[in-house]
Amino acid sequence: MNKKPTIRDVAKQAGVSPATVSYVLNDVKKVSDKTKAVVLEAIEQLNYFPDFTAVSLSKKKSNLIGIMLPIIEDSPASVFKNNLYYNEFVSGVELVARNRKFDTMITGVGDLDECKNWIMKRNIDGLIILGMFPESLYNELKNINIPIALIDTYEDYTNLFNNVKVNDEYGGYLAAKHLVELGHRNIAFVATNLAMSPVDRKRYQGFEEALKEAGIQPSSKFIFETHDITFEDGAKVGKELLSSDHGITGIVTVSDVLAIGIIKAIQQEGKQVPADYSIVGFDDLSICKYITPSLTTIRQDIFEKGKLAADQLVNAIESLNSEQKTIEMPVELIVRESTRSL
Repeated sequence: MNKKPTIRDVAKQAGVSPATVSYVLNDVKKVSDKTKAVVLEAIEQLNYFPDFTAVSLSKKKSNLIGIMLPIIEDSPASVFKNNLYYNEFVSGVELVARNRKFDTMITGVGDLDECKNWIMKRNIDGLIILGMFPESLYNELKNINIPIALIDTYEDYTNLFNNVKVNDEYGGYLAAKHLVELGHRNIAFVATNLAMSPVDRKRYQGFEEALKEAGIQPSSKFIFETHDITFEDGAKVGKELLSSDHGITGIVTVSDVLAIGIIKAIQQEGKQVPADYSIVGFDDLSICKYITPSLTTIRQDIFEKGKLAADQLVNAIESLNSEQKTIEMPVELIVRESTRSL
């Protein structure tokens, strides 16, 4: 077995000191372009790979960003499989991380101890958290000395962290207002769990406001809740909605994924969108333009949200900005084929 080349081997091959090789590897601007080229050529010739674990320990910095996802099953794989939102968000994070010389690592965490162990074991420099977790987790995270960015949180106990969110209440308002202006009055609202999801509650508050503005009294009989945000959950709640006798003609959902599942259920029952039901999603996932009918939705720039969260986190890691702040991104109504006037 060939001996693995070391930094000293690279230095000898290039005719420089090991310190100079280290400067090149860490992109320290103490080396001329000519010397850098010689070192890089030696690295390639010897097929040298730095020991990044040792480097991170010596620098007390891993250049690693953690992304923590909410999981219901045992693995975050199910989150990516069932909800395209996370794919688009993580793509934005990864782009910024790569451009700023950071790597990303994704995990799904079920409890506080698991979270703490993962952070310490991986020696991550900063953490992005999606979803809502118990207050005890956030309290414990205050004692872990790494920057943290939260996504879409509203609870008071999360105020000490950076946060990136969208104007969820206005999004719910725009969705309901659109259907009201098309003549709909019996409008269903499909969410996960209003008691447990602050984001869904904000969107429902906007939904309620638009109805009241139009002289329509909101009623709990028009609220339909799902277990999770998956296509299957959307189809299941769609069948429940179809079997109700409330004269529903319009549907607002908290997710494009749920909306697409509902459309599938409607079509399987021999009904049509928008001929029989008009439906509005939320997120504007890339798939929305390509389904039939294309989905009217509330657009949030998920990819940009991921980029903003990563930038915010890396700035904190590099001490470019120590101030904790909340960024609220705008939303807009995107009208496509899934809604029509009565």
